[in-house]
Amino acid sequence: MKTYLELIIVFPLLGGIANALLGGRLLSRRGSEFMACTAIWGSFAATLAAAAVYSAPTTVEVASWLAVFDFKAPLSLYLDPLSLSLCLMITFVCGLIHIYAVGYMRDDPSFVRFFVMLNLFVAAMLTLVLAENLPLLYLGWEGVGFCSYALIGFWYKDPNNATAGRKAFIVTRIGDIGLGIAMVWMFRLFGTVSISQLNQMGFLMPVGIITALGLLLLLAAMGKSAQVPLMVWLPDAMAGPTPVSAQIHAATMVTAGVYLLMRMFPLIGSSPLVTAAIAVTGALTAFYGATCALAQRDLKRILAFSTISQIGFMMLGVGAGAITAATFHLIVHAFFKALLFLGAGCVITAMHHEQDIFRMGGLRRSLPGTFWPFLAGALCLAGVPLTGGFFSKDGILGAVWLKGGALYDGLYVVGVITAFITAVYTMRMLLIVFGGEQIPLNPFMPQRVPFSKGEVKPLPRIMEWPLVPLALLGIGGGLLNLPEYLGDGLLHSFLSQPGSHEQTLSQATELLLQGVAAAVSLAGLVVAWLRYGGVRRPHRLAEAAQPATGIHAFLLEGWRVDALYNLLFVRPYVWLASVLWQRVDEGCLDDSLDLAATLLGRSGQWLGGWGQGRVSLSLLSMAAGAALLIVWLAWVVV
Repeated sequence: MKTYLELIIVFPLLGGIANALLGGRLLSRRGSEFMACTAIWGSFAATLAAAAVYSAPTTVEVASWLAVFDFKAPLSLYLDPLSLSLCLMITFVCGLIHIYAVGYMRDDPSFVRFFVMLNLFVAAMLTLVLAENLPLLYLGWEGVGFCSYALIGFWYKDPNNATAGRKAFIVTRIGDIGLGIAMVWMFRLFGTVSISQLNQMGFLMPVGIITALGLLLLLAAMGKSAQVPLMVWLPDAMAGPTPVSAQIHAATMVTAGVYLLMRMFPLIGSSPLVTAAIAVTGALTAFYGATCALAQRDLKRILAFSTISQIGFMMLGVGAGAITAATFHLIVHAFFKALLFLGAGCVITAMHHEQDIFRMGGLRRSLPGTFWPFLAGALCLAGVPLTGGFFSKDGILGAVWLKGGALYDGLYVVGVITAFITAVYTMRMLLIVFGGEQIPLNPFMPQRVPFSKGEVKPLPRIMEWPLVPLALLGIGGGLLNLPEYLGDGLLHSFLSQPGSHEQTLSQATELLLQGVAAAVSLAGLVVAWLRYGGVRRPHRLAEAAQPATGIHAFLLEGWRVDALYNLLFVRPYVWLASVLWQRVDEGCLDDSLDLAATLLGRSGQWLGGWGQGRVSLSLLSMAAGAALLIVWLAWVVV
């Protein structure tokens, strides 16, 4: 087991290091691509081997790391059902993304840097998931933050891309402060940083302290998983290459915050305030992301806001104590969201890097190899009955309903409304991009770019075939955790975590709630079809041709949260920085030093003039000195 756990992390780590040292020099382009992909699939093979011999939670100490006085944090790895299931998902999904990236980045000259960072990204995420203690988890936590910064701003010569990378790095650092404080505080309280030990020691502290620790960890999750109010970085993260977007949204980065809360739930779950705060944050974020996606025109931004919303559902599940349901949705979401992003990358590549959905249309005929898998992913996202997305999302809503009380009843209603909106914007995206016919330029939609079938750029086959396994896993993902009345969840006992306090719905209640979820999903599809099903419907043409106003503009701009932050934080900071720079630093400090230096210089020049050796000046000095002496003597005598 120790060897397998080491290899899970070592393969992508060595792949990234070897590519950095040899790629572009001793290795050809194909060699670099082969090494990067082999490293991830080697990690997947090691994970399968670990799963084959797994029998009980296992802790493996690889080496000594930090040891100062009573503080000890070795390089220890911990494998349990949660970490094992996530490792399987991460390595498999990222393996397909790496293969896809070979075709997507085939014309990019910076391919070595790209695959190096992509490998290191996976290594950092696996370190985070397998860490047995908080310092090692924090190392992986910061590793995914750095790699995301480097990959989001990969095309840094464009100032917008570089700004998006910096924005992601800075906003997520706000949440990292919470994790750093919580980690130090927990060591001071419990005398250990071992996660497994901490999860068994919550009863030693008052609920107030557990609540404070839980809120600090929630702050960390808000930043890394793009939850309200720290969600503003994720839509701009679309600046990076599409494989990066797929990896961030599906298998790494944004799932880290949810994983942190699930991993530490036995410790923080005993505080009702913490669980309520997590649930409210998740519900609000899910609603926020769904409403924003409803108005977007950029294909990747629709999926970005969708990720914000779906991660919110996972947080809602954690807040309801349904760790199994949240984990199940995390895994299934990784399948269909990776599929949707990779499919979007195919569409964008074929459309000559056009991302406005209203400049597309009729692509189901031009891109059948992309359309059918994309359709499967869209059905999962919309929560259509019998898909993996339906069962995983219904599990979360059922857990919220079971929790009961005014708060959770209200959150259930918010979740159902969000599920309806999700179905609407998903079908809107699908119908506009793939439905209808190619529309020529016309006065109703002057900005539409006509793409005939012959003008659609052909795609490399290597970009389309990874979509197929993701589509199958998304559609059939419900088999991983079927409801009890269908034979119980295949992995229910495997995914259940200690301390999650999970309960089970009665069969009648579960059928009723699933009926509500199915009706809501189908109603959303019908509403979207009625509005966007006809390619020449006037409202569709009007929406494409007219600038956004009112509520549409409000949603398009993400509830104008960026503008609010600019008003509350950025502008005051810039004003204060300019005052300190121009008035204090330059106006006071620099000017006073310059004035003092000028005065000293002139004084030195004046005094130096008396020592030039001129006879007249010496005689004048003697006369002046004699005069001063006479005056002084006269003053003394008098």
